[in-house]
Amino acid sequence: MTGEKGRGMADWAAQSGSGIRFEWGQTGARRLAVEAACLVVVDVLSFTTAVSVAVQAGSKVLPFWLPAATAGAAERAGAEMAAAIYARQSGARLAVAHSTITPDAPWSLSPAQLRKAPFTDRLVLPSPHCSTITAVARPGVPVIAACLRNITAVGSWITSHGYGTPARPVAVIAAGEQWPDGSLRPALEDLLGAGVLISDLHAQGAGPLSAEAAAARACGECTADIPHAITVSASGRELEATGFAEDVAIAIEEDTCTVVPVLDGDGAFARAR
Repeated sequence: MTGEKGRGMADWAAQSGSGIRFEWGQTGARRLAVEAACLVVVDVLSFTTAVSVAVQAGSKVLPFWLPAATAGAAERAGAEMAAAIYARQSGARLAVAHSTITPDAPWSLSPAQLRKAPFTDRLVLPSPHCSTITAVARPGVPVIAACLRNITAVGSWITSHGYGTPARPVAVIAAGEQWPDGSLRPALEDLLGAGVLISDLHAQGAGPLSAEAAAARACGECTADIPHAITVSASGRELEATGFAEDVAIAIEEDTCTVVPVLDGDGAFARAR
């Protein structure tokens, strides 16, 4: 019966009965979305950190699916063309790959580059996985972008709106990364970010925690130096080696942002009211 909902039985894969739930990636998000009253995406390096930077500056951010760098050239070119069309139709600027930044297209997934780029009120931000995660929530369910920069603000928003109970459960989704074959690579930075958020929610009285959420919380609480752990993680070292150490430095700015990005009816992350 694992992974299936039996007749008259709770959906165990949806972690039924708990107020705070935790899973990985699009597949996990899709399963938890069956019951979730609020869905939180955590992608510390770097999608949700970039969203926090852009929304803090006053921009609206529209997620858009783009295949991973390991995808075939034709598939990626087609997706990039679709992203450009979507940006034009949405009256938005398009964030491009780090390596293709130009004076006319200075926006990218890099939080550091977003801080330097000119302000734009609407930005299409492509991602190989976060855009698909944000799309799985049921209509009317708030979708929030969380990172280390806005953990306290996100936790306070969630509990102040009455989420985090068995009747109105919160699903915290660690986005993870991808291996070259396209499979999910659980990423330490997202586990720690999710764990810190779950710890904050639980401290505010939300719960009970599913076993998965409790394990994530324990990872966050038992890691003595989270910024250091993220810096020396596989993802952190990769960004540093490729010239984006500043992105890591921004991602580990703990609680420097009070903005809560929530997906609005236009499909864009905007500052929660």
